[in-house]
Amino acid sequence: MERVRLSKLMSEQGLCSRREADDFIERGWVQVDGVTVTQLGTRINSDQRITLNRAAQNKQESRVTILLNKPIGFVSAQAEGNYKPAVTLINAASRYAKDKSTLQFNPKQLIGIAPAGRLDIDSQGLLILTQDGRVAKQLIGEDSTVDKEYLVRVQGKLVGNGLGLLCHGLKLDDVALKPAKVTWQNEEQLRFILREGKKRQIRRMCELVGLKVTGLKRVRIGKIKLGDLPVGQWRYLGEDEGF
Repeated sequence: MERVRLSKLMSEQGLCSRREADDFIERGWVQVDGVTVTQLGTRINSDQRITLNRAAQNKQESRVTILLNKPIGFVSAQAEGNYKPAVTLINAASRYAKDKSTLQFNPKQLIGIAPAGRLDIDSQGLLILTQDGRVAKQLIGEDSTVDKEYLVRVQGKLVGNGLGLLCHGLKLDDVALKPAKVTWQNEEQLRFILREGKKRQIRRMCELVGLKVTGLKRVRIGKIKLGDLPVGQWRYLGEDEGF
């Protein structure tokens, strides 16, 4: 049996991200078959039992995940030119008044927080920011099966079989896109459900079939809906919620 890096197995099993795995190993917070492992790069058999001690579990439980209704004009991650990153919107004053979480906001919760997926600068809607590598892996990992739903206003004339092509058959950068679900909501609006998120994917897909996007809003990620969260406001992911 081929031995695999411990950190890789930890990530694959959903225990944590690869980066977190290395941190936990160095701290002595990881056991393999009951034996503490502290050496980075350690390889084990895939059927061996990996456990995290209470300190690692406590650290994970203290990490927050935030749902933001990102306005147009903010970038998802790093600042670009004169445009601010979405995380700058997160503060005590902009918290949704109906947030049911008992957590108290602390600026330390923004340390190490990062968007789990992108939302273009000229798009609005649900953006997930998290300190938790498990959440990030679930949403943007290579094997992620979490779908994302968008409402898209368009102009133009759809080419023949254009709707079918949007659902399956288009390529971007010479790479075939995964199947999508695309339906008309009304004469000016489409509903997209995707399981991938290439840069400006929906806008580029629409261009290939004769349409121009004039408005785009992400309204759902997995089981989490944008709901009535106001533009520019945020709330915590509840303990009873999951993607």
